[in-house]
Amino acid sequence: MLSLATLCTRRFIHCGAVEFEKWQALGNDYVIVEEEALPFELTPPRVRAICARGTGVCSDGVLLLARSSDAESVARLRVFNPDGSEAEVSGNGAREAVMYLRRRGWAGLDSFSIETGAGRLQATISSPTSCTIDMGHARIRSADYPSGPEDGSGRLDAGGRRWSFQHVQVGNPQCSIRVADEPELESLDLQAIGPEIEHNRLFPNRTNVSWFAQQSPARIRARIFERGAGETSASGTGAVGAAVTSVLQGGESPVTVALDGGELEVEVGEDLRILLTGCALSVYRGALSDEFIAELNAL
Repeated sequence: MLSLATLCTRRFIHCGAVEFEKWQALGNDYVIVEEEALPFELTPPRVRAICARGTGVCSDGVLLLARSSDAESVARLRVFNPDGSEAEVSGNGAREAVMYLRRRGWAGLDSFSIETGAGRLQATISSPTSCTIDMGHARIRSADYPSGPEDGSGRLDAGGRRWSFQHVQVGNPQCSIRVADEPELESLDLQAIGPEIEHNRLFPNRTNVSWFAQQSPARIRARIFERGAGETSASGTGAVGAAVTSVLQGGESPVTVALDGGELEVEVGEDLRILLTGCALSVYRGALSDEFIAELNAL
């Protein structure tokens, strides 16, 4: 096995600083890095190493920003889960990226678009710490639940019981489950139940999962299990999936979604057009060390 010192002498190893910023939205934290700063491709092993607790930066994922090929967007956003897989979009990650882009001068106005794997998203910054993302139109019928009926409803078995769920496509797949009340919601062991649902045969691309309890016609309490990440303190798209399900089942819009990390507001139009509003905060700025870059290059 080559030592790090030997690796650093190889010509293909770049040992210059790779700057990044750590951002969080309701405790859902991402490392943000600009593609031009990376001396290597973001492969799954490298993403896992960066996100690792203890030996890496420790985060719920990596947001990679690059110049967009879409003339109407200021940047292209790619979202990587901590298991190394790539997600189409992240509601919290999108808000973090939007606030970063404005602060770092990529965007000159408080309203602009970004390109994602789920299409173009329009953002409007409303304060130094918050913004609204037009997520486009949610769908309840999609290829991510190919056997589903037109209304996107379904039933599945996990954790020793049967669950009724609502499929919602919001750029990524959501499986939203309404429970009877908050005590039931808080008693759920998501780490035990979540993987069975995420990998259920009904969902060929795996799925994100949200459980929620109705607190009032326009307010719900939700818990989230994210595809490729596990239980998280918050998820923008997970909140959207739960909010859409609440409205489809008779709730009112806009919906305040109370998550472990805080609250988001989701406006659900009659045509299922989604506006997601919430905060995004910078945590710190740093640089990957030469030794860590050498490790990443060697992977």
